[in-house]
Amino acid sequence: MTDLSRYARQSVFNKIGADGQRKLAQSRVAIVGMGALGTVAASELARAGVGFLRLIDRDYVELTNLQRQMLFDEADAADGTPKAIAAAEHLRKINSAIILEPVVSDFNARNAETLTRDVDVVIDGTDNAAARYLINDVCRKLAKPWVYGGALGSVGAVMTFLPDGACFRCLFPDAQSGGESCATVGVLNMLTGVVASLQAADTLKILLNSPSLDRRYRTFDLWNNVFDAIEVAQNPDCPCCNGDYTHLNASAVDVPVSLCGRDAYQVAGRGAVDSDALAQRLRGIGNVKLNAFMLVFEGGGAGFTLFPDGRAIVKNVKSADAALSVYAEYIGG
Repeated sequence: MTDLSRYARQSVFNKIGADGQRKLAQSRVAIVGMGALGTVAASELARAGVGFLRLIDRDYVELTNLQRQMLFDEADAADGTPKAIAAAEHLRKINSAIILEPVVSDFNARNAETLTRDVDVVIDGTDNAAARYLINDVCRKLAKPWVYGGALGSVGAVMTFLPDGACFRCLFPDAQSGGESCATVGVLNMLTGVVASLQAADTLKILLNSPSLDRRYRTFDLWNNVFDAIEVAQNPDCPCCNGDYTHLNASAVDVPVSLCGRDAYQVAGRGAVDSDALAQRLRGIGNVKLNAFMLVFEGGGAGFTLFPDGRAIVKNVKSADAALSVYAEYIGG
């Protein structure tokens, strides 16, 4: 039985109540991306008593993350802890009564259905269009609601997508590629907090079947105090709504992915790597740090972080080809 006492200030709210609080304890949410949006949403949902949170992220904590990624601290950055692991460790100290499942992995066409099939809601904490189109495809295929969030500079946007309405491709038929990112334009941490809080609130409304759920596309500029919302109609010709799940095509999984504003690419690899043996070999040509989660190498003009599944983030490269070359030379495959 759920101990409601810790949620007293929430369960007394008449839109939730004791029955709603018990329902939240039985609910399951996946958060894709534990960055600026994901960490805030995860913290708020954990504190709200959502019973299961799957925390999915491919990356590790760096010092520049701390300005806006609210669950991390300097020790996480110094250790280079994977974000999913660090988030789970901090959340366990906040609420030990819920189940937390950190997943240190890229969210891609191979694993998207597995990671979302058993949850009630998916939250978008990503920073790129490709990931959002993939979330949209898998959630539409599995009839799962998901909550989009975006933030850049002082401008944010939120929209909830339900199985019976417009999807992300109805709103954005083609991938958006303006070339701007938080690395070049910046982002207010107050903005990411607002966006993520709206996402978390929408998630609670979905889980509780609230009639107050706003299904419009909401935008706001915190700096210039501009707020707007528009209705989005379902496009009868939308490929996704008609069962064409292009972004679930696994053929694109192996293409190196550029990481936001970092001169870094993720390379999928070809399977598990013997990290101990590789570390021993690499120590003769550079600096190596090895722990249970990853191997970090710097030397010979190259640098990368290698994960146990063979995936690597190759640093200081300007192209996908350069990233593949570093991977082949130092890791193999």
